[in-house]
Amino acid sequence: MKYSKTLAAGAGALVAMAALASVPALAADAIRIGFSAPLTGSQAVVGQDQVDGFNLAIEQNGGNLGGRPVTLFKEDDQLKPEIGSQIVRKFIEKDKVDAIVGMGFSNVFMAGLKPIVDSGIVAIGTNAGPSPVAGASCAANVFSVAWQNDGAAEAVGQHMKSKGFKRVVLLAPNYQAGKDMLAGFKRFYQGAPADELYTQVGQTDYSAEISQIQALKPDAVFVFYPGGMGVNFVKQFSQAGLLGKLPLFSIFTVDGTTMPALRDAAVGSVYGAMWDAALDNPENRKFVEAFQARYKRVPSEYAATAYDAARVLDVAVQKSNGNTSDRKAFAAAVKAAGGEFRSVRGPFRFNNNNMPVQNYYMFDVVKNGGKVEVRHSGVALADHADSYGSLCARK
Repeated sequence: MKYSKTLAAGAGALVAMAALASVPALAADAIRIGFSAPLTGSQAVVGQDQVDGFNLAIEQNGGNLGGRPVTLFKEDDQLKPEIGSQIVRKFIEKDKVDAIVGMGFSNVFMAGLKPIVDSGIVAIGTNAGPSPVAGASCAANVFSVAWQNDGAAEAVGQHMKSKGFKRVVLLAPNYQAGKDMLAGFKRFYQGAPADELYTQVGQTDYSAEISQIQALKPDAVFVFYPGGMGVNFVKQFSQAGLLGKLPLFSIFTVDGTTMPALRDAAVGSVYGAMWDAALDNPENRKFVEAFQARYKRVPSEYAATAYDAARVLDVAVQKSNGNTSDRKAFAAAVKAAGGEFRSVRGPFRFNNNNMPVQNYYMFDVVKNGGKVEVRHSGVALADHADSYGSLCARK
């Protein structure tokens, strides 16, 4: 029997039957998932990779999570906080979801945070881990299976410090994630940057900033420009004749979503990430092969995080015996599942603030026999926990 509000309000005999067989009914009923991501505009590739990674995991699991079939409500947040907030309320009030996944960029994530926390519904970010959510605004039902925003930047800061770069120019878009990324870099680089430049979200022309870089004559450049912003910046940096002469380090800039557009323009750059298709472990090899077979392209880190989100939910629903209606218990099951599922990225667990504890790796973009390749060059930070856990006072 499939439980619904209509049945619950119907004849007494049906209500009694549902009550007598509550556990089997829940196990057979579809789990309702709300998935919010940017699916149009310059960052659509980021959102689509998340949707595809999540759906791949469900398909591999026979269309189920934890033994329950999945009903997916997919919405486009358009990278607009006000729309993201409306979507969250729709998921909670109209769609009656059991969990919310995706949650967009950090500005969109933050816009929907309050109704999520108030509802107690499990929410899993697959593309953000804003510092407020990792710290004082942490909540037992809010997770990131992707990263705490600072993490990859901290890894590159550590790496560049170890390589002895003294004068570094930092660039990022002017929003929560951009500020988090540069703060994370400086935390581990532990030196004063030559300059720190914030640009508009969605900016396409970086000629003024590139001129500033040339005037400053730094030892290296570090940037955070996801999606289309990254394609534009790296191409213009290369066209200015800087790439190859001035070391370019990045996070979420040169990756699986931008490499098809960048190709040779990215050769010589170095980036840090918690995952890449180049990682060589059994779970990742299976994932990359399956994604390429299904979607005819190489997955990005956004596909990998969403794939892992589905696998976390699968374990959590099993641990809950199919019962997701007890929101507090289900959130606890998600927390426990983070340390039990096998991630494509290697070691993984949730920190006390529900942010990932994971490795961060370094990757080089090289040309080999005329072909552009990404090579894994080492671990920058191993089993790395974010810097905000001590500010999370709820646990």
